[in-house]
Amino acid sequence: MGRTKADKKALRAERKEEQKRMNAGWVNVRKANEQENPLSVLPSFQKYNKGSLNVTFQTVKAADLDAETKDWIFKLLESNMKSLYEESDWGWCDKNKTKELFEDSAWYLIARNVDGKPVAYSHFRFDMDFDDDVVYCYEIQLESAYRRKGLGKLMMKMLELIMLKADMVKIMLTCFKHNEAASKFFKTCLRYE
Repeated sequence: MGRTKADKKALRAERKEEQKRMNAGWVNVRKANEQENPLSVLPSFQKYNKGSLNVTFQTVKAADLDAETKDWIFKLLESNMKSLYEESDWGWCDKNKTKELFEDSAWYLIARNVDGKPVAYSHFRFDMDFDDDVVYCYEIQLESAYRRKGLGKLMMKMLELIMLKADMVKIMLTCFKHNEAASKFFKTCLRYE
């Protein structure tokens, strides 16, 4: 037996509602990407000074990064992650990673020390995940001297606030299962699922 008229009507209504949610999500994504500075709505998070950690933060689109910062971003990612990528099915390819890091839709939350030297970054994007508008965290990378001081957690919390201020549904990321330290950080420290 086929579907009844009522079943077909309900299915059409459901699809129409889903399309409406998708359209609203894309509006949020476009609006978020049109911002000059997503951090401007969080003025109390422009600087952080606690204990031995004294940093300033900025958000910047990949297209607006200077060559020196781009070089540092790639080198830090390569230093921290290349071996983990090589252990995975994905493998490591400089060209593909460079393309991903600096696509037009990429944003960066960058922490700089008192000398203005970058010490940590998160590569994120405002995007759609199926029918959900999301902040997708592609990378969070810290110089080794700045780890285990609360900076990574603070930066992820800042991304969560950026997500809320942009009216996004959720924050997302992927993490290698064989990266036990990162898995523990996201699951235990941040309580991500």
